[in-house]
Amino acid sequence: AAAKPEELSLPLEEPKTEATPSDALPAQAVLGELKVSSVTPNSVQLQWSVPEGHFDSFMLQYRDAQGQPQALPIDGGSRSVTVPGLSPSHRYRFHLYGLQGGKRIDHMSTDVATDAAVPEELPLPSAEPQAEDHKPEQPHTEHPHTKADLGQVTLGELRVSSVTPNSVQLQWSVPEGFFDSFTLQYRDAQGQPQALAVDGRSHSVTVPGLSPSRRYRFHLYGLRGRKRIDRISIDVVTADPEDLPPPSMDTPTEAHPSEDHRTAHPQAEARPSEAPLAQAVLGELKVSSVTPNSVQLQWSVPKGSFDSFMLQYRDAQGQPQALPIDGGSRSMMVP
Repeated sequence: AAAKPEELSLPLEEPKTEATPSDALPAQAVLGELKVSSVTPNSVQLQWSVPEGHFDSFMLQYRDAQGQPQALPIDGGSRSVTVPGLSPSHRYRFHLYGLQGGKRIDHMSTDVATDAAVPEELPLPSAEPQAEDHKPEQPHTEHPHTKADLGQVTLGELRVSSVTPNSVQLQWSVPEGFFDSFTLQYRDAQGQPQALAVDGRSHSVTVPGLSPSRRYRFHLYGLRGRKRIDRISIDVVTADPEDLPPPSMDTPTEAHPSEDHRTAHPQAEARPSEAPLAQAVLGELKVSSVTPNSVQLQWSVPKGSFDSFMLQYRDAQGQPQALPIDGGSRSMMVP
C-alpha cells in the first residue's frame, strides 16, 4: 500500500516528558517517564516505563533530518528502543504512543540532540574499506585493555555470530563488572563513520545496511556514565550473495522447475522433518505492526529451541536481503 503521510501526522504541541492525561483508559494503562539512555552521532536510545496497566504495542514517531515523518512500531513488552540512521548534531522531537487495540491511549514526547560527528580521539580504521576474498569465519580480533579503576569492569571476546551479504551480527561477553551502555563504531562502504548505541544489558547487535563482499572493522566500546572504559575490535568480511541460497520467498515465476514447491509458497507453518534435533518447531508467523516504512513480525517456538533465526525477503528493487536474529528473540522489526 502507498504511504499516507497524513496518517503519520505528528503532534504540534511543545514536547513534554510527562504522560498526558487520556480519556477512558482501559485498565488505567499509563506511560511513565520517557528518558534518553544513550546518544551517538547517528542514533538515540530511549527508555520508558508503564507504571499502570499494559499496552498491546507502542509507536515511536519523529521527523528525520529532511523533515519526513518516520514511525517505528515497538512490541508491547519492550521498554526501550534504539533509533538508528540519524544525522549528527541534529535536534529531533520523539513522540511515543501507547496503543491498545490499535487505538492511541497515552502519549509522551521528548527532544534529543544527537552528538557531533565521531570525535577525533576515536580509533576508527584509517584505511578505506575494501572488498576482499578473506573468509568471515576467521576474523582478526583486537583487545587493547584500557581498564579504569571502576570495579575492574572489562569486555570479553568479540565474536561474529552471523554474516550475510548485507549485515553482520556480533556478540560479546562482560566477564567482570557491568557497563551502562555500549557503542559500536565502524566506517560504511563510503568511508563515513557510523555509530550504534546498544543497551548495557545487551550482549549482541545486528549491523544492517552493509555492502556484500566487503571488509569492515568494528570497534565496540563499553561505557559507564558516557565515559569509555574498555574497547575491543574485530575485522569482518560480509558474505558474497552468490554463496547464499536464494530466499525461499521467490514467486512461482522466479522459482526453478526443479525446486521443491515449498520454496514458491511461503507459509507460516512448521516443518518438523527439517528439525530432527529435539523437534525444534516454528509456530505461527504473524504481522504485529505495519507502517509505510516498516513491518514488525512475531513468531513462536512451541517445541525445542533454535540457535538463531534468519529473515529473508526482497526489497523494493527486487534485491535479496537477509537479517540474522538471535535465537532468544520472538519478534523482529524490518525497517
